[in-house]
Amino acid sequence: MRCGWRAGASCSRCPTPPSAERLRDARARLAAAGVADAAREARWIAEAAGFPGAGTEARFEGLLARRLAGEPLAYVTGVAGFRRLLLQVDRRVPIPRPAAEGLVERVLREAPGGRVADVATGSGCVALALADEGAYAEVVATDASAEALEVARGNAARLGLPVTFREGDLLAPLVGERFDAVVSNPPYLSGAEYAALDPAVRDWEPARALESGPEGMDHTRRLLAGAQSVLVPGGLLALEVDERRAALAAAEAGRLGWGNVTVQDDLFGRARYVLARAGATA
Repeated sequence: MRCGWRAGASCSRCPTPPSAERLRDARARLAAAGVADAAREARWIAEAAGFPGAGTEARFEGLLARRLAGEPLAYVTGVAGFRRLLLQVDRRVPIPRPAAEGLVERVLREAPGGRVADVATGSGCVALALADEGAYAEVVATDASAEALEVARGNAARLGLPVTFREGDLLAPLVGERFDAVVSNPPYLSGAEYAALDPAVRDWEPARALESGPEGMDHTRRLLAGAQSVLVPGGLLALEVDERRAALAAAEAGRLGWGNVTVQDDLFGRARYVLARAGATA
């Protein structure tokens, strides 16, 4: 088990940790590059480099160079926190974000048991959080990307959480089955919005996980059109959406016969979640 370290400290069992001067230099370089919380990031990069340990100075410099080149911190360190979990992430999957944590919260509250499916799982963050915190008989997660599923399966194995992963486009791997809840954080940016993204996102995260056609609604429409066929009567559909199209998604849900359609805000007061119930004849 690796011991802890602090700047300038020494340990009789381990090589010398990064000096306070080394961390100050890294912090200054990060700050000069426009990193907002340079001190925190310098510490996290040192942790990811493996301090204390052999060869860590070279690893530290390599990771620092990647961050200075604009690579997101989560990809540089290889980890991202999500609710109670610490997930491994890389450029094969989008970085988990706080809005998806709110999506998990709503599913835990509105559909606390039975079978649940997470569609377009990415790193597996939503499915794994549901398996970790819920009391579900089964959690199934799908993704069209074999690379993303490799990351998600690795996270499940490392965390010891029981999630079944299936490769396929959106709802296709669920056909012929019934679930008590379907949850999804699908791509929801228009082509123009994707092109205008901050380069820190656009140049690093997988486009397939972000862009959803000219209006940003392709994936959401397909989920609304098909999810009733894989839900039990009264089953929950919970979607994360772009706040600019939440009302449009809710109207589409009503048109397609979903019941109890609601739009809910995230912690920042933005309309980010559309919840609906499958009809009795679905």
